[in-house]
Order: sequence, then C-alpha cells, then structure tokens
Amino acid sequence: MATILHLETATTNCSVSIAKDGEMLVLKENNAANYSHSEQLHVFIKEAFSKASLSFSDLDAVAISKGPGSYTGLRIGVSSAKGLCFSLDIPLISVPTLQSMAYQVDVKPGELVIPVLDARRMEVYSCVYDASYKEVRETRAEIIEEASFAEYVSDSKVYVIGSGAEKIRGVLKHPNFIFNESVVPSSKDMIPIAFEKFESNEFEDVAYFEPYYLKDFVLQQKKKKN
Repeated sequence: MATILHLETATTNCSVSIAKDGEMLVLKENNAANYSHSEQLHVFIKEAFSKASLSFSDLDAVAISKGPGSYTGLRIGVSSAKGLCFSLDIPLISVPTLQSMAYQVDVKPGELVIPVLDARRMEVYSCVYDASYKEVRETRAEIIEEASFAEYVSDSKVYVIGSGAEKIRGVLKHPNFIFNESVVPSSKDMIPIAFEKFESNEFEDVAYFEPYYLKDFVLQQKKKKN
C-alpha cells in the first residue's frame, strides 16, 4: 500500500492531493493569479489530511512538481516537500510539471500534446509528448516562431495546452494545432506518474534535490520615480 502526498506549486495553481495506490482520495486546490502559495499550501495540506482522515505518519512518500515554472512557486513547494520527507524519513518523488499537464488531454495514437507555460515575452517552456505521455522532445525554453513544432504536425492533431497557448495561438498557423490555454498544472495529474515512480523506487536525494528552473531567476527591479 502506497499513500502519497502530491504538491503542485509551479504556476498560479496551488494544488494538494493525496492518493493511495494511485487512486486519489482528496484534492484541494485554488488557481489564484496572485501566487498565494506561501499562505495556502500548508493550510491545504492540513485540510487534505483531515478530509482523508489520515495523519502524516500514514504517508509513504511525497511527490513534488519539479518544474519548469515560477521560481518562487517551485521554491515554496520543494522546500515544503523536502521538509516533510526529512521529518518523516520518507522518500521524495519528483514529477515533471509539463508531463503531468499532458495527462489532462485524452491523446489518441498518432496524436501529440505540447504543454507550454508562459516564460515572459514570446518565450515559453515546452515539451512534446506522445499518446503514451512519453517524451518525444526534451523540455526547452524557446521563442515561438511560425516554424516551431513544424516537424510534429502532419495528418494528426497536436494539442497545445497551458498558459503559453494563448500568446502563440496566432503564430502557429497549421490547422492541426488545437489550443487550450485553460489547462493548468494540477496535483491530481501527478498521481499516476508518482505512483509508477514509487513502484520502481525512482526517488530523489532529499538533501541535494533542486527544482528544474530551466532558466536563471531574473529579479524585476522597480522603476525609480522621477
């Protein structure tokens, strides 16, 4: 029996879920534009355990969405996950944020799904997955042009999902691209990936694990008033 806590803080959606043997028991999340993870995450964790009638001692592992995504959001989520793993002496599982997003699309054989997260200006974080949610092309930070992803568009649908889909909708012209900007990372979609990793003992080193930022953090300085 494997009881796993899943934490998703890579974007605006603060999301917590608990699953047993790959079956979700409870989900608590709130997609707020102001990134209030520091206030919400531990409250959601407490409420999830209460709703599931479980305690921290019942946990067998903690799964964290590892990025790419918001620098601050990832730091909050990873710090919380590592703290729990240290204190409870249980393993840490990392789940690629873009892969969990792909699980929100029912992809048929021959089709592809490309999760894209906004990364400032015309740049996005992106990865390409097949119908089995296996990586076809690695995760990149890239500026989208009309020829982007051209090698993956043929006679089948290609789903472009996530916060970056809206700003590139007018750039990718092929009719087989299907856009859905409403998809956000959620801890519920981490469950099958985390359970598979638990079964195969694919754990992270709690002491040295760091989020997958993909890009260096850039501090936005406020303009001085004249």
